[in-house]
Amino acid sequence: MKKIVLAAFLGGALGIFSAVKLAGPVLAENNTDKADVYEQLDLFGDIFDRIRSEYVEEVDAKELIEAAINGMLTSLDPHSGYLPPVDAEKMREQTRGEFGGLGIEVTQEEGFVKVVSPIDGTPADEAGMEAGDFITHVDGESVLGLTLNEAVERMRGPVGSEIIITVVREGEDEPFDVTIIRDFIKLTAARVRTEGKSVVVRVTTFNDNTFDNIKDGLDKELEKADGLENINGVVIDLRNNPGGLLSQAIRVSDAFLEKGEIVSTRGRNPEEGDRYNATPGDLIDGKPIVVLINGGSASASEIVAAALKDHRRGIVVGTKSFGKGSVQTVMPLRKQSAMRLTTARYYSPSGRSIQNLGVTPDIIVEQPRRRTSTEEETGFQFRSEADLRGSLSNDSLSEDEIQQIEEDRAKAEESAKLRNADYQLAYAIDILTGLNALGPKN
Repeated sequence: MKKIVLAAFLGGALGIFSAVKLAGPVLAENNTDKADVYEQLDLFGDIFDRIRSEYVEEVDAKELIEAAINGMLTSLDPHSGYLPPVDAEKMREQTRGEFGGLGIEVTQEEGFVKVVSPIDGTPADEAGMEAGDFITHVDGESVLGLTLNEAVERMRGPVGSEIIITVVREGEDEPFDVTIIRDFIKLTAARVRTEGKSVVVRVTTFNDNTFDNIKDGLDKELEKADGLENINGVVIDLRNNPGGLLSQAIRVSDAFLEKGEIVSTRGRNPEEGDRYNATPGDLIDGKPIVVLINGGSASASEIVAAALKDHRRGIVVGTKSFGKGSVQTVMPLRKQSAMRLTTARYYSPSGRSIQNLGVTPDIIVEQPRRRTSTEEETGFQFRSEADLRGSLSNDSLSEDEIQQIEEDRAKAEESAKLRNADYQLAYAIDILTGLNALGPKN
């Protein structure tokens, strides 16, 4: 069976990816270690037999063993775990970009389920779930004490069915309920559009289609603009992107780099580390790049952001990323099951591990919380010279020049409207506009 390397979180059918690759040979143990291991396995067998024969209720032996296996793996770190056949198939569906669920990426923190990010356009996103939310109850039942897989299983259900999630959110005084209707989730890994003279590449996940989506989208937008010379640059929006396939993170980074290291991985044995380098060729021929990140940007997203930042290929804007710098290897097991095991840490081109630290933006820009209608500021509207009765006309400009000035002003005002909808994106586009105003480098 094929091994999969992910670069994000893997959270069952809800949609969580992680930096993952596949395992090598098992190292031989010395005789003393083997004796100790066999003694502990005998102890496990004794306990297993006692439970089967003496527990107050009859237990399913298969479920008992699966629970023991999962307990062994989850005791290592939050991202290792056992995937029964159903969960393993759902993970494969996620990497292909199609699965059923709510559309949120989750991890576990202090016993509760924490939202890494909602996926664009999914039921969870439309219901208002946000990165950093803590899920404390599912349909009124607490998730405290459950493993991540168990909590995820509680949130699964038939497409079209309703689920009520209790959320604790920073800045809110009390927990509140969010009602979500489960749906079939089909991910578009990347969408490309043009805002003014800047191209915005919105990357929601790193699955099999990410690089192709970006390249095809860029080609179409550049064709509409009649060539690269007519755009200011590209915004790569990685906010609330929980990651995905490591191979796709490398391809996306390589798409904008001419040379140099993209990322390296180091496991227990130094000789088994991998180093991935860029190849010649840049999809936008050196045009400026601004990378947007936030606390929901994890793993594969952090690989891309760190690579472009370290090579000074892009300006990173937003808030500190999630800080997941470990690689999980998905290893196929018998009967279509699998295990997900943390096997390495990854390092940015500068040699720095992102684990627990995240990527710090070059320019920190918070996303203001949206004001309610009662909080909207009316403000005082200043009048200009042109508003004054009897003001002198400007006789130094032709009608065409005046029309061009008015068109430029209209574009600037349209760009300003974006600040109300998405302040961070507007800030990124302003940077590209400013860089373009300076003219080409000599």
